[in-house]
Amino acid sequence: MASGGGTVASLWTEANRCGQNGDFTRALKAVNKILHEVKEDVTALHCKIVCLVQNGSFKEALNVMNTYSKVLCSELIVFEKAYCEYRLNRVESALKTIESVSEQTDKLKELYGQVLYRMERYDECKTVYTDLIRNSQDEYEEERKTNLSAVVAAMSTWEKASPDDLGLSETTYELSYNAACTLIGQGQLAEAMNKLQEAEELCRVSLSEDSDITEEDIESELAVIHSQMAYIMQLQGRTEEALQLYNQVIKLKPSDVGLLAVTANNIITINKDQNVFDSKKKVKLTNADGVEYKLAKKQLQAIEFNKALLAMYTNQADQCRKLSSGLQSQNPGHPRPVLIQVAQLCREKQHSKAIELLQRFSDQHPESASGIKLTMAQLYLTQGHVTKACDILRSIEDFKHKQGMISALVTMYNHEEDIDSAIDVFSQAIQHYQSEQPGSSVHLALVREAANFKLKYGRKKEAISDLEQLWKQNTNDIHTLAQLISAYSLVDQDKAKSLSKHLPSPESMLFNVDVDELENSHGANYVRKKAAKVPGDNLPKEQGQGDVKKKKKKKKKGKLPKNYDPTANPDQERWLPMRERTYYRGRKKGKKKEQVGKGTQGATSGAGSDLDASKTASSPPTSPRPGSAQASASTSAPAASNVVPPRQQKPATAGPGARKKAPQKKKKGGKSGW
Repeated sequence: MASGGGTVASLWTEANRCGQNGDFTRALKAVNKILHEVKEDVTALHCKIVCLVQNGSFKEALNVMNTYSKVLCSELIVFEKAYCEYRLNRVESALKTIESVSEQTDKLKELYGQVLYRMERYDECKTVYTDLIRNSQDEYEEERKTNLSAVVAAMSTWEKASPDDLGLSETTYELSYNAACTLIGQGQLAEAMNKLQEAEELCRVSLSEDSDITEEDIESELAVIHSQMAYIMQLQGRTEEALQLYNQVIKLKPSDVGLLAVTANNIITINKDQNVFDSKKKVKLTNADGVEYKLAKKQLQAIEFNKALLAMYTNQADQCRKLSSGLQSQNPGHPRPVLIQVAQLCREKQHSKAIELLQRFSDQHPESASGIKLTMAQLYLTQGHVTKACDILRSIEDFKHKQGMISALVTMYNHEEDIDSAIDVFSQAIQHYQSEQPGSSVHLALVREAANFKLKYGRKKEAISDLEQLWKQNTNDIHTLAQLISAYSLVDQDKAKSLSKHLPSPESMLFNVDVDELENSHGANYVRKKAAKVPGDNLPKEQGQGDVKKKKKKKKKGKLPKNYDPTANPDQERWLPMRERTYYRGRKKGKKKEQVGKGTQGATSGAGSDLDASKTASSPPTSPRPGSAQASASTSAPAASNVVPPRQQKPATAGPGARKKAPQKKKKGGKSGW
């Protein structure tokens, strides 16, 4: 008999009643009293484990299982043990516990599917849920379909697998949301947006039926749908709308830490190297507890990459190196951590170290070397080492025969005036397509470009084989035949003559072309003007009347000057410039006008001239010699102190860009960039 707690039977009755009512705390107390009276009772121990699980005490439940492992049968508590391990994020241990059982019940299979989904083993998970839906019929069928659609969406998003049509009816907003995620993985963004709008409408309708749910609860439930809508807008380039929707989700502060982390990460990707202070705040949301258990590995990887890039943008070089090194150790074959380190080294102007790091990674991981070598070539080009860049590009096996790569190599070799290497690139590409895709459009296009390139640089002998190959493919191509004859004319004239027989005759090349219309067309360089119509042309001509002669215009006689003297002999030096004529004596200086009213009071200009001794007949002439271009300036120049110096002109500004505007006050705030 139990002291103070009634009999064991009454305790079992109380435990059963509390369990049915969902009051597992009181049920646990009753079970503990039973175990105090009857130690190691298997049923009581099992009930205690169930009560602990229902109360969320997963560690205590596992401790009870481990303590009484000898008493409790492993198959009896296998579900509870696996569930506790799953909830404690010991996913691998939960998988081992489930697989240790020979036969699995339906609830154990559902837990098995959850564990496989968490471990991202989607193919096996899909098989488990498909089998459950086929072989079970109960009230949980809708939940199983939702889980199956989530598996299909994950396969489409992370594995890029084309999903099968499972015939799942989208009757709930969860199913519509998962269908939208599947469409996003396939790149059908417009269709995915329509699905999300349908999911939003279904969610509002279903939740509004419950009177206990408030509008805030509905908005919190819609947060995941709105965040996915913003992601589609971001992919479509509608960054402003996406950023606004992301911020609305952040303000709601949903309880799902995974949703908050993904939304904050997407805001950081929009900000990029702008608005870094906002990005630093958003990084804290990605570091919340439990995020690593809510997101897929690729989502966590993307968040860590963005953290490293943000450290680089905020000039935290040590932090950037630390994060990128950690990413490289976790993903040794992934090229992105190395590219982040290289970007940081380039910001520090250490291009040689960056190239060494890229070379080392490409040697260690040849399967991921394609993108790395492209980056190396870009770095060489920025330093002006074009030939080294070409060597790197030609070593990429995946791209060396692509048309874009061939075009880039030929352009760079042409820039370096290395015509032989450019022709060698053409030759290797033609040989590759000759063996893989002979006669294809790509093959013939390369042959055509190679022939034109050789002809452009005077390599007619080398172009003969390419032109012959093109002409054999199309013997009606007159242009190629003419090029071939021109090339053979330097090598083998007999061959050129024999090929010229294939040229069409002049009669066959005549076309019905209206010469007048062609000359008067817009593309003609010379347009023949039509003769002006004579008024009498429209009149009918009489018989025997000759053609009307055109009237000649009479030339007007030139006008003679007024002082023309027909008897005088013309000047023999009239064709020479005035300064070069023998009788030129220079310009005569104008006489100064008498300055009336100037000078001392009562003085006259006449008196001054009479008293000037230099104007007497006995004084020698002071005029310059004939032919001299200089005059005496000592008496006519003003005093130096009165001369105003000329203003030195400043050089004109080069266009309107050189103008300076008055400094303006900066506006506070501003929109963040996308």
